[in-house]
Amino acid sequence: MNLKAERGAATRDRVLAIATRLFADRGYDDTSIEVVLQESGLSRGALYHHYAGKDALFEAVLEATESAIGGKIRQAVRGITDPAAALRAGVLAWISLAGDPVIQRIVLIDAPAVMGWERWRAMEERYSFGMLKAALGATGAVPAEFLDLHAHMLLAAINESALMVARGGDHTTAVAAVEEFLRRLLQP
Repeated sequence: MNLKAERGAATRDRVLAIATRLFADRGYDDTSIEVVLQESGLSRGALYHHYAGKDALFEAVLEATESAIGGKIRQAVRGITDPAAALRAGVLAWISLAGDPVIQRIVLIDAPAVMGWERWRAMEERYSFGMLKAALGATGAVPAEFLDLHAHMLLAAINESALMVARGGDHTTAVAAVEEFLRRLLQP
């Protein structure tokens, strides 16, 4: 990689880190391009060279956040050969990750509204939802013709559980309830 490309990548990474923090702290609506410019020290032209606008910047933040989530979930299931156990481990990893205020705000609260449900779901399909659907399919617990429906229902239940835990509920009780739900769902 040449020096100019390295500097461009470093600038994008720095802006992404600043924007992630701002979107997480303030939310999409209360984060202006002006604040990003102030904190990054970039000119408007330099920022727009990398990101077409606030929506594009948010989408890049969401993409990076989803990618990081996917990596952490893959790490949590690494080495687990039993499909049901891998699904449980992945879901419990997501429950823990969803307690992170950055993930809550960017992925669960702002992303559907900012991106629109269809674009958000398409991104989820590439990351978390896609992994969930594949893991559920690998268990063999759901007939193939119902896999998509069950994966959506499972995701809704998992996300609601994650939000309950994140909102200050009893983490141990919530995790136990999710484990019991998955045990019942995956029993033959």
